[in-house]
Order: sequence, then structure tokens, then C-alpha cells
Amino acid sequence: MLDQSRLLQRVAQTIARAAITLIFSQGASLALAQRSPASPDHVWHGAGETGIAADAKNFTEAEFNFDPERAYSLPELIDLAESRNPETRVAWEHARAQAAAWGVARGELYPTIAAAALAGVSRDEAYLADRFFRQTNGDFEVALNLNYTIFDFGARAGRINAAKAESLAANFAFNDTHRDLIYRVEQAYYQLLNASGQEDAARANLANAQAVQQAAEERLNNGLATLPDVLEARSATAQAEYELQAVLGAEEVAHGNLTTSLAANPQTAIRVQPLAELTIPNTIDDTVNAAMDRALAQRPDLLQRVADIQAAKARVKEARAAYYPSLNFTASPTAQSLYGMQQQLPWGHTAGLTGGMALKLDWIVFDGRARKNRLAQAEADVHAAEAQVKVSRDEIANEVWAAYSDLTTALRQREAATALLEASSRSYDAALESYNDGLRNFLDVTAAQRTLAQARSTDVLARTQVLTTLAALSFRAGDAIQLNAVKPRP
Repeated sequence: MLDQSRLLQRVAQTIARAAITLIFSQGASLALAQRSPASPDHVWHGAGETGIAADAKNFTEAEFNFDPERAYSLPELIDLAESRNPETRVAWEHARAQAAAWGVARGELYPTIAAAALAGVSRDEAYLADRFFRQTNGDFEVALNLNYTIFDFGARAGRINAAKAESLAANFAFNDTHRDLIYRVEQAYYQLLNASGQEDAARANLANAQAVQQAAEERLNNGLATLPDVLEARSATAQAEYELQAVLGAEEVAHGNLTTSLAANPQTAIRVQPLAELTIPNTIDDTVNAAMDRALAQRPDLLQRVADIQAAKARVKEARAAYYPSLNFTASPTAQSLYGMQQQLPWGHTAGLTGGMALKLDWIVFDGRARKNRLAQAEADVHAAEAQVKVSRDEIANEVWAAYSDLTTALRQREAATALLEASSRSYDAALESYNDGLRNFLDVTAAQRTLAQARSTDVLARTQVLTTLAALSFRAGDAIQLNAVKPRP
């Protein structure tokens, strides 16, 4: 007995030391983690900052190498963006989570069955007559617990319908993510085409300025021009060079915007189909009323709002069911095996099936008007969702109208820009030829050169503007995602 007491004492001391050490270590860790900077003008570096920074480095996308010999078309760029951009992955996973939530809600239609296996041995001393008797009991059980809601006056159906509507809303949000991504790729693509076209126009303007400068210097050498004319020509050449560099900078920015929409590094080299290879429409094969009708029928963001109404109405049904009782059935069969032994007596054993079944009727009689307020809240959510749909319909109609007007304006400007470029080109050629023949002065040539430069830039902008506004109309009408089937993957 003495040895057992010492052993128990040593075990207790060891446990006490370990507990004290753990308390101090945890306290030190908490103190270190909560240590703040001395004043708000200092940055805050925590103990776990290095680990977080290391984890952040692991979230890197695999490099994507574009074919340098290939000119990617807009549909190919859209496909790449849809498959690589993480925004579609986020929306896709959210839609999957909502679909799983719908499945969780549908699980209430079936009973729940839980199984448990229990085993235990207990020993104690029982006092009988004038002495103690040691008793050992063994218990082995396998139990099942079944629960099922027989009826609840629509509360369960309301939760299931709400989860279904929320899942549909997440699907529409996923589709709208694709619609928005497609439009951003189109915008970046046409921005890059405009910048590339402006580069071509700027280089042509520089070539014209250099030609005028050469002509002025030749006439000066022949005594037919003045030095101010040559200086003016050199100034125009420098101005054209400056404008070319500005255009090159804008082209680099546009390239970065496009690669970013593709979830690629902005420094990634990629060639796109040039503006000259694209077909630019001259008319609109559509009416504004038809575009509005399509938008109101297929815009995923509007359909998402309608799904929100269905979810809110289902919540109303669930809230109303709280005024009525619910009936639940419970069964708990248990297979039990018991062993027992008392000192100086042999082992005893018994086994059998125990348990019970019950019907439970729950009915809330009074809850301090909580049910009434929850119902009022659910009904208000329905009215708010319906009003939001009306607001969205008005906004969509206005967006389609504005996009249609922008497209018709862009088409008219395209016609005017074509005529302006042709007239400016002829005027410049005639002015330069007449200047070389001594029939026009230098100011006429520089004026014609500036007009031609502006006409070139306007023509490029007008062509890309038609494509941009056409993409905007398709985006506002919801046509962008109709040609692509809803993808099972992001």
C-alpha cells in the first residue's frame, strides 16, 4: 500500500508540473500575439505574419504560354478567360454550395437514423450486512435512434423551396459572372485594337510630317522656302513623334488590361486578330424593342432577382407554419448485453432488446409575438424583392435604350469618319503637291497634315466604337451568354 501511495503522489506531481508549464506557455503565446505597436503611426507585425506571408506565396497560378505565332480571335480569348479567370471559379463554387444547401434541406423529407455502440465496465464496493462486497458490471449496447417529422403544416416545405430558389439564384449569379467577364474581355480587346490602330495612324502621321519636313528643307536649299517654314516642319515632326509615344504607352496599358482579364501576367506576350481582319457592320439588324424584350426575358441578374422573390415567399410559408403544431415520431431500439460478478459469486449475464417509441406534438402557444414579427419580416422581404425586380427592369430597359442609341450614333459617326478620312487624304495629297510646285504656302500643307492626322485617329476610333457599342448592346440584352451553353465547370 505504501508503494502505491508514493506512485500516485509522483503521478500527481508530474501532472501538476505539466499543467503549470502548459499554462505559462499559453500565456506567453497569448501575450506575444496581442502585443500592439507603441503608437498608431507604426505598422503592426504579429508573430504569425511570416507564416501568412509564406502561405500567400503558394497561391500562384500556373504560367500560361500563348503561341507567339498565333493571332487569337475574340471568341478564343473569351474561352480562355472563362476557363482561367478565378472569378468564374468563385461563382461556380458558390453555386455548388447553394445546390448542396438545397440537398441538405431536402434531407428533412427523410428520417434521421443515428447508431451508437457503447461498452463499459464499472467496479464498486457494495456494503451488505457487516462487510463490503466487490461488484463488477459490464455493459455492451448497440443503439439506434430514429427521428422523423410526420407533418409541420408546411414549415419543412418552405425551407426546401427557399433553398431551391436560393440555389437557382446562385446559378443565375454564376451565369451573370460569365456575362460580365465576356463583356470585360470584349472591352479590353477592342481597347487594344483601337490602341493598335492609333499606333498605325500615328506612324502614318509621322511619315507625313517627315515628308513635309523633307520637302521644306529641299525648298530651303533651293531658295524657295524660308527658315521659319523648315522650323515649323521640324516642330510638326517632333509633335508627331510625341503623339506616337503616347499612343504606344496607351497600347501597353490596353495589352495589360486584356491579359489581366485572361488571368495572365500583364507582361505576357500575346497577339490578337487585328482590326483590319474584322467585319464591321453598317446597320443594326434589330430593333430597340426586340432588344429590350430579350433583356427582360434572359438577363441573369434579373432572373436572380425573381428567384429572390420565390425564396422570400417560401420563407413566408415557413413563418406561417410556426402558428401550427408539428408532429414528430421517435424510436430508439437498443440491443443490450449485461455482465455482472459479485465477490465470491460467479459471473451473471443477461441480454435483450430494449428501447421505446414515442409521438411528440409540439405547439408553441405563446412566444411574445416573435412568430408575428418573423412573419412580418418575411412578408416585408417579399415586398422588397418584388420592388427590386421592378427597379431592375427599369434599369435594364434604360441600359438597353442607351446602348442601342450609342450603337446607332457610332454607325453614323463611322460613315462620317470614312468620308472625312477620304476627303482629308485627298486634301493633304493636293496641298503637298501644290506646295512642291510652289502654288500653296507651307501653312496650307501643315493644316492639311493635321486634319489628315485627326481624320486617321477618328476613323480608327469610329471603327472600334461600332464594335464596342455592339458588344455593349449584346451585354445589356444578355445575348453574350446565350451562344454558350451553361458550363458544368468554370
